[in-house]
Amino acid sequence: MVQEAARRTLEGKVALVAGATRGAGRGIAVELGARGATVYVSGRSTRGRRSEYDRPETIEETAELVTAAGGQGIAVVADHLVPGQVEALVGRIDAEQGRLDVLVNDIWGGERLFEWESTVWEHDLENGLRLLRLAVETHAVTSHYALPLLLREPGGLVVEMTDGTAEYNASRYRVSFFYDIAKSAVLRMAFALGHEVGPRGATAVALTPGWLRSEMMLDNFGVTEANWRDALTKVPHFGISETPFYVGRAVAALAGDPELSRWNGQSLSSGQLARVYGFTDVDGSRPDAWRYMVEVQDPGLPADPGGYR
Repeated sequence: MVQEAARRTLEGKVALVAGATRGAGRGIAVELGARGATVYVSGRSTRGRRSEYDRPETIEETAELVTAAGGQGIAVVADHLVPGQVEALVGRIDAEQGRLDVLVNDIWGGERLFEWESTVWEHDLENGLRLLRLAVETHAVTSHYALPLLLREPGGLVVEMTDGTAEYNASRYRVSFFYDIAKSAVLRMAFALGHEVGPRGATAVALTPGWLRSEMMLDNFGVTEANWRDALTKVPHFGISETPFYVGRAVAALAGDPELSRWNGQSLSSGQLARVYGFTDVDGSRPDAWRYMVEVQDPGLPADPGGYR
């Protein structure tokens, strides 16, 4: 999975990937570990107790994958809506490492809460408000407790994970009222954090993957990573999709960039950063999903990802 030229560039660095049980969070944690980082991975699903997702992925498994990739993975159970649990998590990192170099806010948990193209008055209100808490409040709580530790040493990186770039989302309705607000709020969080941490020696960015072949997405289409192209007969535009390791490599590239501050406050995508840093997805391609969305999918053209990966 790991590109050889990028190995060990983050040795001695400490990262917290908040929301690392599955999907992008897991891919990011593994790629940071592959470059030698110590990675704390947090979430609610453990081998002893599943969250309401009721899925098999666990934070222990993510930590083991980090270690197997060459880093040190440390799993910590934490509900990021509970301030005391987040405070304890950061306190543990401080006690054990004395530093934090990378914070990835990837907490989400809203896949089963939003309703496609449902108006605010039609959408289940309890689910919508829960989605906003999971997508926005968790990020604020985590930054509140983690940033003082990250700012202790210069050069820290904060990554706010979202769906869509600021440019794309600014003029497009994203799924539903609650989903649109959640993802736009996270984009704005990175912008605001850039103003707050930038003068103090750190960098904050918003980062979006493209069409992610997460565990849940593959299950939804009835395929696996090994045969994911079988889904193209039903969903042709899925040909532009990418693995979670692609955005993981984007975060690892940012964390190892001595000129990281040039990105402060910006909205970035995995495909954009692949062109800048030269990394690829696990199959050697460079999917550029957001350019594809604008130029092919949104205008209703036939699926043709060939020139976009």
